[in-house]
Amino acid sequence: MSTAPDTARQRLEEYAHLFGRYLVDRERTGQGIRFRLRAEPGVVAWVRDLAAREKACCAFFAFDVGVEGEQVLWDCAVSDDDTARAILEEYYLLPETASQGPDTVERHLAAKGLHFVADQAEPLRHTVH
Repeated sequence: MSTAPDTARQRLEEYAHLFGRYLVDRERTGQGIRFRLRAEPGVVAWVRDLAAREKACCAFFAFDVGVEGEQVLWDCAVSDDDTARAILEEYYLLPETASQGPDTVERHLAAKGLHFVADQAEPLRHTVH
């Protein structure tokens, strides 16, 4: 059960805004994925807050947020589990999918057998069918 204080739709809108404005690059790492964002004022605090809310929703995520030069580094990893790894791959795709809106994200995930309860009143939950 999620303890996140926001809904999936709210977070998806936030990802779209964050990535659309500040994303520099992303890469796969040995442990997971890394987003690189411009370290403009307030971005590191915003990323840390967003990561904490995502972790409250999905306890299988591990996040590390730091600053290197002019970039915020957001490292994301998951437990060694097929479902968690599939969700991490979708997380890697968020810069594209979040900008298309929550309904498109939900259809994209459903096509891969990943389902998100993402209505306005319900916090995000990940399930596999």
